[in-house]
Amino acid sequence: MHKIKRQTQLKIGIVGCGAIGSSLAKEIVAGLRKDACLVALYDIKMEKSQALSRKLTRDLSLYVGSLKALIKRSDLVIEASSAKASWEIASQSLSGGCKIMVMSVGGMVGHLDDLYVLSRKNNAMVYFPSGAISGVDALKAANIAGVRKVTLTTRKNPKAFSGVEYVAKHFKLEGLKHDKVLFNGSAAQAVKYFPQNINVAAVLGLAGMGMHKTRVRIIASPKVDKNIHEIEIESRAAKIFTRTENILHPQNPKTSFLAVLSAIATLKQILQPVKIGT
Repeated sequence: MHKIKRQTQLKIGIVGCGAIGSSLAKEIVAGLRKDACLVALYDIKMEKSQALSRKLTRDLSLYVGSLKALIKRSDLVIEASSAKASWEIASQSLSGGCKIMVMSVGGMVGHLDDLYVLSRKNNAMVYFPSGAISGVDALKAANIAGVRKVTLTTRKNPKAFSGVEYVAKHFKLEGLKHDKVLFNGSAAQAVKYFPQNINVAAVLGLAGMGMHKTRVRIIASPKVDKNIHEIEIESRAAKIFTRTENILHPQNPKTSFLAVLSAIATLKQILQPVKIGT
């Protein structure tokens, strides 16, 4: 009789202990502990990572004081910080031989070639969750036959754009009564001007026609209380239309709850031997 080998737990470190990082940390500890182990937490605001460590373990055993220390403990690093920091986190993690899951996908724009080189050189995988949209699997498949058009239309309540420098500079959203188009252009420009709001545009660009050919419209809509993403795809294989009405993350209205769940689903794909979906 063959003995069944027990799979070694995947050691996971999380960079960024805000709403997304905290949600993922809790799920790893509670729901994935059979196959994964949370080993480190790091945030540039150390009080955040310390507070989360205490919440999960009642001590500071998960807290580390640097990205380097987190990488040393981990097999997989989850970046849940910001688009400004995501490339640096990814490059250091890959150079340290760690796999990485990137949540702030917009920060990878312009670094994709380097990402491939680093991952191959260090034999380390990079994972981009689909995030708060549907249809990425269909886009990847259709792109093999050739895609002619990819358009993303995003609608969010004006409150979701608070603190966005581009919006504050060009628009006054207070008291808005009707839909207002804030942006109409390429995905490359969208992730530049809306780094916290439109990671889904980066995912679409990377999965399909590229960042410059993928079109994005961003609309402030006072009548909606969800983050709504509509995607139109035209290809030789199919015409595809998806609409995702996202419930807001309870701790961060700029983020959709589905984005966190997408990351958890990606983690399960990594951990499980049977893969479902493209």
